Amino acid sequence: MPSNLRRCVTCRQLAPKETFWRLVRVHPSHRVQLDVGMGRSAYVCQTDECLKGAQKKNRLGRALKAPVPEELFQILWRRLAARSQQDG
Repeated sequence: MPSNLRRCVTCRQLAPKETFWRLVRVHPSHRVQLDVGMGRSAYVCQTDECLKGAQKKNRLGRALKAPVPEELFQILWRRLAARSQQDG
């Protein structure tokens, strides 16, 4: 089994980590940021269903054990919109 598999916090799908967005609670500041940093990580699929569930049910916040700022969700929604425009 490849070692770079991760699981979405919303749908629980197991897939290569490149297919997910990564949120990190940076150690020791406990600040949550996107994509980079060392600390506790959580992954979410790049779909509107998973992002909506992660935001509405606070799945990312619970997985990271830290509040996720609304600005990060806005960035992820913009990424999703840009991705759908490229595909369409």
